[in-house]
Amino acid sequence: MSPIAPNPALVPPGGLVTPVGPAAPAKGARRPEDAAHGAAGAQAGGAQAGPSFADALANAGATSRLQFSKHALARVQRRGIELGPNTLTRLSQGVDRAAGKGSRDSLVLVDGTAFVVSVSNRTVITAVGSEHMKDNVFTNIDSAVIA
Repeated sequence: MSPIAPNPALVPPGGLVTPVGPAAPAKGARRPEDAAHGAAGAQAGGAQAGPSFADALANAGATSRLQFSKHALARVQRRGIELGPNTLTRLSQGVDRAAGKGSRDSLVLVDGTAFVVSVSNRTVITAVGSEHMKDNVFTNIDSAVIA
């Protein structure tokens, strides 16, 4: 009898492949059984792969702080806008809410003062007090928050 040629529709693109058993782990490689004890084994070695929890927590707090551009600081000083702790807290909360909705550039209103904020890098771009808001047009914003 002649051998039957394989059906090309049933042959994978790479050709016929013979099944291969599990490969032997490389020298020094960890076995799957070690995975359950991996955390304890990694700490016993003494080397840590990433920053400590305290460092990560400090960095998280630093990223939630607002920055003011030079232009915004000049506007705040020239226009006599009060930036007390309560105002800054409400402004930061407004930026957090805008970020939660996916905003990029937002107008945040705090007690009659308007702040245009780059939400992605948490930077106040400009500030306008209530006495200077008449006839102003705010452009290049995608959201407004009343904080």
